[in-house]
Amino acid sequence: MLGPLLRFLSACGGAWQTSPTPHAPAPPADSSAEGRDGLLWWRDIARCAAGDLSAALVQANQVLEDQCRLHSAPPLGTVLGLFDGHAGHRASRFACDHFVTHLRDAASGPQGVTEDAIRNAFAATEGAFIAEVSRQFETQPDVATVGACCLVGVVHDRTLFVANLGDSRAVLGKKVGRGNGQIVAEQLSSEHNANMEDVRQELMAEHPDDPQIVALKHGVWRVKGIIQVSRSLGDAYLKDSKFNTELIKPKFRVSEPFSRPIMSADPSIVSRSLQPSDCFIIFASDGLWEHLSNQEAVEIVHSNQRAGSAKRLIKAALQEAARKREMRYSDLMRIDKKVRRHFHDDITVIVLFFNHDLLAKGNAHGQPISIRCPLDN
Repeated sequence: MLGPLLRFLSACGGAWQTSPTPHAPAPPADSSAEGRDGLLWWRDIARCAAGDLSAALVQANQVLEDQCRLHSAPPLGTVLGLFDGHAGHRASRFACDHFVTHLRDAASGPQGVTEDAIRNAFAATEGAFIAEVSRQFETQPDVATVGACCLVGVVHDRTLFVANLGDSRAVLGKKVGRGNGQIVAEQLSSEHNANMEDVRQELMAEHPDDPQIVALKHGVWRVKGIIQVSRSLGDAYLKDSKFNTELIKPKFRVSEPFSRPIMSADPSIVSRSLQPSDCFIIFASDGLWEHLSNQEAVEIVHSNQRAGSAKRLIKAALQEAARKREMRYSDLMRIDKKVRRHFHDDITVIVLFFNHDLLAKGNAHGQPISIRCPLDN
């Protein structure tokens, strides 16, 4: 399938043309590199302390549920946050607004950025959001049923941390072999989706007294027959029974009483020392991975110039979504938000190209930058 996708991208012209030198350094970015086209937003290229960034987002829902944040400045280094909301936008917007601040606080000690600091930042963000739910529950009970998958990457000195709640995904593109070498994909994030056998086994081990902790509903495995992901920020109604009342919509209610959280906000975290063979990393919400494999995604990035990489991946996914529905890409792009959700999800993509020379100089080098995607298109 990759051949037709690459031919499609090359046929689009302009910034879509394949570069004769993959990963050639991009020129300095300016404000003109950010743009919108209908439901699509992008930042083609931006320089940061870890290298070059490309970000893009396409909206499908009536109200945009995906959010992303890119922050690069001492002492944290480079922080990439991707927040994919469900049942509404409030949890993803909250995480996007507050996570970096909580990480800065958690990493303020002498050890700086560590796995424990990142875990503490997740816990602080979760705690602050649940407190917000408590304050608003009586008048706005729907706030208890919104949640967000959270994927965070931090490049601190020459260490890459990837932390995840839910089913967004981080995929590394790295070279193998001598010379130019071959690019291969390595998935770094662990996904928490009940459709995966190991996740179901984990849930059953954690809840041995609940035979209905996972249930098959309409051919899809769900936690309590309600939600696919097993870990998230928010979803207060599945973490504290005081929110599981008649005030929330019937489709979210759990019929059996529970005394401990059904879902978790504890992220899976991996860290690795970056190697010269590590070229770039793709962070994307699950909407991208419904249409592209890990290897297809890294080959698309590797085969083209850096500028516009995130937008290019989104357009490749949309082209595949259109093909699956036996329609033209141009016709799909004319469909408005809300109706568009029948064809694809909100999709957010961030691509970070590592600059190993910059990384060797430490976090104090590189231009400070802070980018946030729009609240809505």
